[in-house]
Amino acid sequence: MKNIIFDMGNVLLNYDPDVCLKEIVENEEDRELIKRELFQGPEWIQGDLGYLTDEGRFEGVSKRIPGRLHEELRRCAVEWDMCMQPVPQAKEFCDYLKGKGCGVYVLSNASNSFYKYFPRFAPFDYFDGIVVSCDIHVIKPDIRIYQYLLEKYHLQAEECFFIDDLEKNIAGAKNAGIEGAVFRGDFWNLEGLRIE
Repeated sequence: MKNIIFDMGNVLLNYDPDVCLKEIVENEEDRELIKRELFQGPEWIQGDLGYLTDEGRFEGVSKRIPGRLHEELRRCAVEWDMCMQPVPQAKEFCDYLKGKGCGVYVLSNASNSFYKYFPRFAPFDYFDGIVVSCDIHVIKPDIRIYQYLLEKYHLQAEECFFIDDLEKNIAGAKNAGIEGAVFRGDFWNLEGLRIE
């Protein structure tokens, strides 16, 4: 494989809403309510599609949350990325691939706040290319986002390998002709990945 494409959340950076919920919201039931309505609600997808900012997500979700929780909700909506810290061994694995001459790319479903927190992993120019869903209004596993990355960076699908933590996103890549594997915590034993 000449080019390795990484998902971002739970592959390069840990994504765990419970981190900010435990930090900001005292009551367990309130945490569950905000988790369901903010992180699992339609506004989250709209953010990833580039139609809402993090602050904009608050506006919609607040209509479904009691007023007494609006301050906590607002903080969760804008401070949630406190959880986005590098996954162990991810940077070392990327360095290894680059040392082997592989192209290293990122393909992520994310809102525009991606550009604020992603440098915690590496500078943007560390990668050979980055595609973020909010910029093109398409999210994985839609085949068009994989095709967009291939076309933008002039890549051949059969020379690429995609790593994501969700099976449905690997299936989407395969629909675009890109082989891949679900990341389960071990970069060095990814099924199907062969580096010469």
